[in-house]
Amino acid sequence: MRAVVFPRPGAFEVADVPRPEPGPGQVLVRVRACMICATDKKILDGRFAGTRFPIVPGHEMAGEVVGTDRRVGVEVHVGCGTCDRCREGLYNLCLNYGRRETGHAHIGFTIDGGLAEYAAIPASALHDLPAHVSFEEGAWTDNLGVALWALERGRIAAGDRVVVIGPGAIGLCASQLARALGAACVTLVGHAGARLERARPFADEVLDEAQVEARAGTADLVVEFAGTAQAARDALRLARRGGRVVLGGATGQGVELSGVDLSTIVRGHLDVMGSVANPKGVSGRALTVLARGGVDVRPLITHRFPLDRFADAWATFLERRDGAIRVMLLPGEN
Repeated sequence: MRAVVFPRPGAFEVADVPRPEPGPGQVLVRVRACMICATDKKILDGRFAGTRFPIVPGHEMAGEVVGTDRRVGVEVHVGCGTCDRCREGLYNLCLNYGRRETGHAHIGFTIDGGLAEYAAIPASALHDLPAHVSFEEGAWTDNLGVALWALERGRIAAGDRVVVIGPGAIGLCASQLARALGAACVTLVGHAGARLERARPFADEVLDEAQVEARAGTADLVVEFAGTAQAARDALRLARRGGRVVLGGATGQGVELSGVDLSTIVRGHLDVMGSVANPKGVSGRALTVLARGGVDVRPLITHRFPLDRFADAWATFLERRDGAIRVMLLPGEN
C-alpha cells in the first residue's frame, strides 16, 4: 500500500509499505480521509519522546472497517486501561504513555496512523459515523473532541459569554460548539489578517489582539488554542472575576509564561485549567453535535490532495498557502 512515512526526524517520503496486520484489539481500517495537523510537524521534528521512527503519521482520519460496512471516525488516544488515570476515564493522561506492551497507543504518534491507504487501529478508538456524515467530516472526530473537552473542562453553561483565542481549526470548532451549547455570545480573538476575517461566520464577533484590553474582565469562559505565552496572558486578562480559563494550545514544550501578576488569578478568583486531547468518549458526543448541524466543518477544509502529493499538501499547510486551515489527504485517489 502507499503511505507517508517519516523515516527519521526531519525527513518524509511517500512509499510502498506492507499493509498492516491488525494485532490484538485492533481492526483494519481503509482510510478514506486524513488531515494534516500542526502536531505532525512536531512529530517530524522529533519533539515527541514517545515517537519511534520510522512512523506513518496522521491522526485526524476517517474510513471504513475492512470487511464490513462500518464507517468510522477515530480519536487519537488509547490508554492502557489499568493505570490510575485510565481507571478515572482520563486515558489521554495514561501513566504508561508510549509503552505499547501495556496496550497504550497514541495513533500517529506512537503507533502508525492514517496517512496511508490502510491503518491498524485499536477498536476502542473508533466512533461510528452518523449516516449523513461524510468521511471528510468524520476526519474531524478527534478535533471536535479536543474542542468539546476544553469547553467541558471550563464548565460551559447556557448564557455564558465565551471567548476563544486562536482562529485555527480547533478554535473554530470550539467557537461553533460553544454556540451549539447555548453560549450567549462567542468572541474569537487572533492576529489581524485574512485568516481572522475568514473566521467571522463562526462567531458572534471577531477581535484582533490589539482590541483585547478593551474587553478585559468580561468573559465568563476563555478557551485558548493559540499556544503562545501572549495568548495565555490575554486569556487571563479577558476573564471576569470568578471566571474560568482553559489553556489548550501549548501542547509541546518550550512555551513559558512570564509577566503575569499572580494576583490576577488569586484576587480574580479565577479557575485556570489545562486541557489536552479528549478522554471519556467526548469525540462521540461531538459527532452528535456535528450530525444535528451544530457544527459545520466543511468550510474549514480548504485544500485536498491525493496521498502521492503529500509534499505539496505539506507545503500548503505549513506555508498557509491561500489561507489554508486544514489540508485533506484522500488515500486511494489519484
